[in-house]
Amino acid sequence: MSTQAEFNYNRVAKAIEFIRSNFQEQPSLNEIAASIHLSPYHFQRLFTEWAGVSPKKFMQYISVEYAKKLLKERQVTLLEAAMETGFSGTGRLHDLFVSIEGMTPGEYKNGGESLEINYSFAESPFGKLIVASTQKGICHMSFIDDGQKAFDDLKLRFPNATYRQFLDKHQQDGLAIFQNDWSKQEQIKLHLNGTPFQLKVWETLLKIPSGSLSVYGEIAQKIERPKASRAVGSAIGKNPVAFLIPCHRVIQSSGKIGGYMWGNTRKSAIIGWEAAQMASTE
Repeated sequence: MSTQAEFNYNRVAKAIEFIRSNFQEQPSLNEIAASIHLSPYHFQRLFTEWAGVSPKKFMQYISVEYAKKLLKERQVTLLEAAMETGFSGTGRLHDLFVSIEGMTPGEYKNGGESLEINYSFAESPFGKLIVASTQKGICHMSFIDDGQKAFDDLKLRFPNATYRQFLDKHQQDGLAIFQNDWSKQEQIKLHLNGTPFQLKVWETLLKIPSGSLSVYGEIAQKIERPKASRAVGSAIGKNPVAFLIPCHRVIQSSGKIGGYMWGNTRKSAIIGWEAAQMASTE
């Protein structure tokens, strides 16, 4: 992503924050545009180019009422059924392309001293990323503001690993998801350190289709731990791989967005963007 494109995303994010903060007043196009110091014409063009839909339509996608509607109508669709059985016709649902392998105790022993980790920095429609991988798959991906701090945080996860700044095949496969072109999508492999419970929760998140939403209680039901909603929330909060493990698709049962490790504005942006992408393929 170019510097100009990054600047544009930041302006879109500010607009989304304005929409989130003033949604009940249903701000007009002029009001939203004025909040980021653009003319209505230029703002409409910028926003539609980024999101694929108008600001008004996007406002619908991130509203509480829209979220409630999705949660209420969670009956299994043909697409979801196809996804569960692995039919290739659901290529636009990235769940089929992501697999998780848990790290063995030996791999994580002594702070990951046996691990050789490649890492790189990249751009996405939702801001800068750091992505890291072992020989087996992606072990970390996070939205970032500061590259050095992001690398320092990565080293805290695996303090004794060997690091090399290098964009490898695992990372390339993972980052390709942002291109929204599934015709050439390779299998995305994740290599994660987590408890058996956390891994089970993260694997369950992969089954939430793009453009759909779930709640903590439903995740707890699916892993057959119906009274473990709080523990599920904790596991979701420790998700080490942004976007690829779609913790952004889990919201409060009231329909409110809820918290997100990488910021609620970014969560709203992703939810609305995915809804727009799904709508454009229907």
